[in-house]
Amino acid sequence: MGDLAPDSIASWHRRVCPVTDWLLISGDLPSRPVDAFTKLHEWLEAGVTDIVDVRGEWSDARLVERIAPHVRYHYLGTHDDGTEQDDDWFQAGIDALRIAQQHANSVTMVHCHMGVNRGPSMAFAYLLDQGWDPIEALTAIRSARPIAGIIYAPDAIRALAPVLTERGLDIDVVNREVDEWFDRNDIDIATIIRRIRVTND
Repeated sequence: MGDLAPDSIASWHRRVCPVTDWLLISGDLPSRPVDAFTKLHEWLEAGVTDIVDVRGEWSDARLVERIAPHVRYHYLGTHDDGTEQDDDWFQAGIDALRIAQQHANSVTMVHCHMGVNRGPSMAFAYLLDQGWDPIEALTAIRSARPIAGIIYAPDAIRALAPVLTERGLDIDVVNREVDEWFDRNDIDIATIIRRIRVTND
């Protein structure tokens, strides 16, 4: 697990993790209303103006509308079963980010349930769309959030292939370099998920 101590894994679940000054990742809001209220206010204090929620299993649209109606809430629910994510899903996320960035001082919080795979993978797609090098993007996400598995990164590369190719990148080379990055930076995703599941709601 590298520098991530097993007994600290669960503490990362709902931690606000800045990847850039305009992009944050985290797990979801707690299920108890009072805790959700507290956590949402923590997001607001971090400057969040837009929320991109990629959980297929739940939506906090009503909660956010009630507590923070000025926040733009983008619901892009999807599965987390390890199979491919659709190109259209990534494009919808990129569209949401572009909407956010039309506003001054926008900060987007992208999250799934645990902040392990779906949310970080969407964040990876955002960075690619913004011109980041794929390896630098993966490294930034993992540095900000050590529990980020980012398992849908290959799907993001496929979805962003036209953009990457236009920038002069060879997709086969990108995929090989990304595979090598994951080999060098392997984390035990099953243990991470299990520890979060048994510790938090």
